[in-house]
Amino acid sequence: MATGLNRRTALSAAAVAGVGAPLLVSCAADESPSSDGGTENTSGDVLAKTSDIAVGACTVYPDAKVVVTQPTEGEFKCFTAVCTHQGCLVSSGSDGVIPCNCHGSQFSLEDGSPQAGPATTALAAVEIVVDGDNIALA
Repeated sequence: MATGLNRRTALSAAAVAGVGAPLLVSCAADESPSSDGGTENTSGDVLAKTSDIAVGACTVYPDAKVVVTQPTEGEFKCFTAVCTHQGCLVSSGSDGVIPCNCHGSQFSLEDGSPQAGPATTALAAVEIVVDGDNIALA
């Protein structure tokens, strides 16, 4: 009896390779961090208006993968919007914290530090420039 590849095994392997290879390439491309910390915007592009972010609140800009906060009147901060727990995007909020709705983590509007778990690492700060009523990535 021959111990070679039967037709069913060969077709199954071809199907897995045909579907799996593009998925692996896609995953590999997504995992490589960009040189600007994962943001899509170019430095200097207007990200938001100061009136878009309420005091004690935060607004997420998913295309840029950043969250802008206003912890106190006239003070604007920016952090990566990628939760340090499992990589979900955090959410916009008005309860004095940056919430992540995936697993319940909460981060400080002031410095991005974790305030409630499961995340234990702070969100990375992102430099911004506030010019009049425009907020742009530095």
